[in-house]
Amino acid sequence: MNRFLNRLIESSKAESRLVIGLMSGTSLDGLDIALCRLEGSGLFSKVKVLQERTSCYSDDFKEDIRSVFSKREVDLEKVALLNAKIGKVHAGLLIEALEDWGVEPSEIDFIASHGQTIYHAPKSLHGLENYPNATLQIGDGDHIAIRTGIITLSDFRQKHVAAGGEGAPLALYGDYILFSSRLENRVLLNIGGISNFTYLPIDSSKIICSDVGPGNTLIDLLARRYFNIPFDEGGQIAARGKVCESLLDELMAHAFFSEPFPKSTGPELFSINFLESTVRNTGNTHLGGEDLIATVTEFTAQAIAKGLNLILKNTESALYVSGGGSHNSCLLESLSILLPKVRIDKLESLGISSDAKEAVLFAVLANETVCGSAVETGGGPVVMMGKISLPE
Repeated sequence: MNRFLNRLIESSKAESRLVIGLMSGTSLDGLDIALCRLEGSGLFSKVKVLQERTSCYSDDFKEDIRSVFSKREVDLEKVALLNAKIGKVHAGLLIEALEDWGVEPSEIDFIASHGQTIYHAPKSLHGLENYPNATLQIGDGDHIAIRTGIITLSDFRQKHVAAGGEGAPLALYGDYILFSSRLENRVLLNIGGISNFTYLPIDSSKIICSDVGPGNTLIDLLARRYFNIPFDEGGQIAARGKVCESLLDELMAHAFFSEPFPKSTGPELFSINFLESTVRNTGNTHLGGEDLIATVTEFTAQAIAKGLNLILKNTESALYVSGGGSHNSCLLESLSILLPKVRIDKLESLGISSDAKEAVLFAVLANETVCGSAVETGGGPVVMMGKISLPE
């Protein structure tokens, strides 16, 4: 038997495993790396985050990705080249992290690599009758496995699509395993480029996981355009601006917000083209950067609140926020006003860093594939996810 397959079998039988989760989201700010100690599987899983970091991307690398990111027409050669390059870059950043942490690659049981989403195309967005849901992540797992010498699980979203899902959001599985509670109704809200939530009622009667609208994507686009900075740190620019109500109303009138849960979306919809056309249609071309950022920040908050209010129906619940948006005070203040019966807290109060959450969740998904079973959540396809790449 291949020695790495044998290693995988041994890992599946061990009391615990060292697993690394890698996540690069639609914000393109860097690679989140989480070194986790995992015990058990399914609802008996226990996870301890031993180390975490975000390794920032160089500006050149970000621009490389943006050249193919969320665009319908791209240079196919560039996509092929980036599939290999992203895998190699991620492997290099992981090796640097292990060296800094004093951890040998041989100590790691396996890697869970999300890769980089470059296009998300659920049928609700592409509208083509003879084509299924689709999504594409690049940064091939074989390159990571070969360069690090560590077994790598990657390309998680394809199994979800194959089983009838949209490939997003996948937080449902990890949120259900790690954060279900018998003491309170919980909402796990992640505000990355796109906002998504998992609703975990006390009785687990109707778990819902769905994208709910834009997260940081429009805010970041405007921050780069008007202020030449990657994001609005802490919501400081939004706090200085004034919300344009006519523009906000038109943004909120988009058909996406009337579609039933669960649903998924991406920067393909909530793009700069979408915003610019709405600005023109509402006669608000005079707005400056601060007012635009204030408006799209409020748009993000209202989109989240509208979706959650449909689910929660004024029941008392606890909301735990993660992702880059969890650091935006202006956004969180709006959410607290729009969700008066919801106690809002950061994910840290549940023992996991807001910034590391998604990397940890992919480590959990890989753990299920190696030593668990398909988890029945009542809210998504019952599948195990991730393609396995061996280092030889």
